[in-house]
Amino acid sequence: MNFCKLKLIFYMAAIVYMATGCNTKEEENTDEKPPNILFIMSDDHAYQAISAYGHDLNETPNIDRIANEGAIFTRATVTNSICAPSRAVLLTGKHSFVNGKVDNVQPFDWNQDNFPKLLQANGYQTALIGKIHLDGLPQGFDYSMVLPGQGNYYNPDFLVDGKKTRFEGYVTDITTDEALKWLETGRDKEKPFALMYHQKAPHRNWKPAEEYLTLYDDKDFTPPASFFDQETNYVGRGTAAKTQEMEIDGHARWGHDFKMEVDPYGDSTGFANELKRFNPEQLAKWKAAYDPKNEAFKKAFGQGDESTFSAEKKREIAHWKFNRYIKDYLRTIKSVDDGVGEVLDYLEANGLAENTIVVYTSDQGFYLGEHGWFDKRFMYEESFRTPLLVRYPKEIKAGTKIDKLVQNLDFAPTFLDYAGVETPKEMQGESFRKLVSGESGEWRDAVYYTYYEYPSVHMVKRHYGVATDRYKLMHFYYDIDEWEMYDLKTDPSEMNNVYDDPEYAEVRTMMHERLKGLREKYGDSDENDKKYLDAYLEARKK
Repeated sequence: MNFCKLKLIFYMAAIVYMATGCNTKEEENTDEKPPNILFIMSDDHAYQAISAYGHDLNETPNIDRIANEGAIFTRATVTNSICAPSRAVLLTGKHSFVNGKVDNVQPFDWNQDNFPKLLQANGYQTALIGKIHLDGLPQGFDYSMVLPGQGNYYNPDFLVDGKKTRFEGYVTDITTDEALKWLETGRDKEKPFALMYHQKAPHRNWKPAEEYLTLYDDKDFTPPASFFDQETNYVGRGTAAKTQEMEIDGHARWGHDFKMEVDPYGDSTGFANELKRFNPEQLAKWKAAYDPKNEAFKKAFGQGDESTFSAEKKREIAHWKFNRYIKDYLRTIKSVDDGVGEVLDYLEANGLAENTIVVYTSDQGFYLGEHGWFDKRFMYEESFRTPLLVRYPKEIKAGTKIDKLVQNLDFAPTFLDYAGVETPKEMQGESFRKLVSGESGEWRDAVYYTYYEYPSVHMVKRHYGVATDRYKLMHFYYDIDEWEMYDLKTDPSEMNNVYDDPEYAEVRTMMHERLKGLREKYGDSDENDKKYLDAYLEARKK
């Protein structure tokens, strides 16, 4: 890895610090300094894949440190479960239909206010390192080093203050190294800092680092209970669930997703083109890890006409696909967790931990085989919910648990609140500072959601909806007109649409009223839906 010598200095400093108990310069008079902000975001990191949430899927000891030493949010949600719009919301504190970034196609207007700009104007030094997935030169940052678009896992290009530069190595490690480098040598240590340290992983197509290519090879993961949902054609759900294109066994690709250069039928998958980015040493390690596993699968399951396979054999193949997917996904998270540990160690070694707000989150949730799916987009729970862990020793008690409906809409007002900066009236989120400190238990009891990117990849229908702590109401529109409602208390996996159930008639009326109220509160309307649909369809023509 790059930056090894500097890391060694960090660790030596930590030893000296613990041995002597001496205060460093940055520790002095912290009560008089605004807090630093370290905002860590990964891409598509499901809450199910953070061990602090108790799902026993993998171990994330460093991310868990933030929860153990601070707060864990169990019902944090997003306003729009797709990458670029989610990031626009967190920057601006405004819903997608207000900030204009409703999908991955529409442009983002960097000229509008965002919380880093406001922190900059009030004495903070700001940096953005990693993934942002918003076109244009980032505004509000003294320093930016961002991936163009989705970026690459191996030997990625970065736009360093707008200038394209190739970096040798693994993207997660490089992002961590550069974040540490900026903390140590790139900032003015007399100023409070706000660092957005944003990882590409675990975004599709889940290429693990060299040291983790064989992690979990000795483990067989059991798919979620709803993994074979498609066998019943998603009974109990509507058209949207039945017509999506995000099934692990059906829509994931032998090459791009399952890492085969030649599929089980002897056809080239095109994955070899992706491997051209690797240097010879990286490629040799990759092929040594994946070629034997791929050949073993082909030998075990053979070739032939899938329509003639028995139901048992089809399930075995689906099980293999799930394991290839989930292992690669979790392998990339291992590197993310390593990086979080390095940055937390740096804060502690340099006397910064006490006065630094550390946030770990993702731009949305993700399906890890639930309903047989990968990806996100739906308002169903796995993609609607996102992990959120916050540590700030001066105000947040270790072991705090928050079950309120916090959204990514709330990040901007919260950071400004901590920094003592007035929140602009046009920001629609709320500061959760008093909530997480325990000073106040008052909070919203319903949240609003929108999704626009259809027709497009994965073919998830356009929809909007409202969620309370127990119920969820969704309207799927454009080429269909269907309503779905779920009782999360009796049906946490959202398998049974109760919208037309007479026993839920009063609940349905109540949820429609809540939906109408939130659309009015935030300024959404059918006219907005049509405006952004027309703009999207026009953009796709180009």
